[in-house]
Amino acid sequence: MKACLIDEHGGPDVLKFVDRPTPTPNSHEVRIAVKAAGMNHLDCWVRRGVEGHQFPLPIIPGCDGAGIIDAVGAEVRGLRVGDRVAVAPGFSCGMCDLCVSGRNNLCRYYGIFGETTDGTNAEYLCVPHVNVLPLPESMSFVDAAASPLVFLTAWHMLVNRCGIQAGDKVLIHAAGSGVSMAAIQIAKLMGAEVLTTAGSQTKVDQGLALGADHGINYRETDFLKATREITHRRGVDIVVDHVGAENIAKSIRCLAKGGRVVTCGATAGPELTTDLRLVFFKSLSILGSTMGGHGDMRDVWQLLCSGALSPVVGAVLKMEDVAQGHALLENRAVFGKVVLTHDL
Repeated sequence: MKACLIDEHGGPDVLKFVDRPTPTPNSHEVRIAVKAAGMNHLDCWVRRGVEGHQFPLPIIPGCDGAGIIDAVGAEVRGLRVGDRVAVAPGFSCGMCDLCVSGRNNLCRYYGIFGETTDGTNAEYLCVPHVNVLPLPESMSFVDAAASPLVFLTAWHMLVNRCGIQAGDKVLIHAAGSGVSMAAIQIAKLMGAEVLTTAGSQTKVDQGLALGADHGINYRETDFLKATREITHRRGVDIVVDHVGAENIAKSIRCLAKGGRVVTCGATAGPELTTDLRLVFFKSLSILGSTMGGHGDMRDVWQLLCSGALSPVVGAVLKMEDVAQGHALLENRAVFGKVVLTHDL
């Protein structure tokens, strides 16, 4: 089969489109003929390398994908060759208490396709049957591949970690990112009032079009000042911040009493310096969140299949143009998901 391969860290030039052996599913797996693969910033981190973390090179990147089952393991039930499916991006041991309760993202053996093992940037992929998401005829392969990781991440952050409630005021940074586009929709679905930030008026307007009630261009206006003005100095109940560094320190200052800031990344840097007195005087919570469990995935997938939530696709490329996709993500040159395709 043809596949994108990373065998050393570096720029987009290290991505190779090569011939690899077609995988064979074990007794509890299915093999998927991949039709579309959604890209995430995780793909860029795997390619560049992350200080202090060792990726299992060589590796086929890509954690999101959709396609058609073309082989089924002997112990798999309820799935057939020809089924249209998408891939739940996280996997685990499947046997511990956390896994069987649907919280497999907390399993000590948790991994992600394209980061821990070979991923979706290939013609074929084998996945455990529990990672198969049924794909309705109404959903395209492109939309399906654009959805799982970002909506799973945003759902777990807002619903499970923050306990979002109707009427909450929620500040969501970086409206143009995949997770934030998902978070805006989920927060509105839950009845929240949403503020969002972006670095250009175009992206602010696109965030408003997704449902946000207030948009802040952080290059022109200090988002802390703007948040205080919009909320009449009350502050917000929740901040979704995957920017990190100085941004999250200001996010903490945006919170109302009892507020919580939740983070799933640190694109601007991992350091956090804040005044702890704010945290205990105002009963604030600083929450970390990575991915979500199969229970979360099933909940949010039903909403995606029903049309209550929708992915935003900014660019569709051929699989062999994967390096162009990496450049679009790193340069923030696209609003919405980048999706790679095979023979649609």
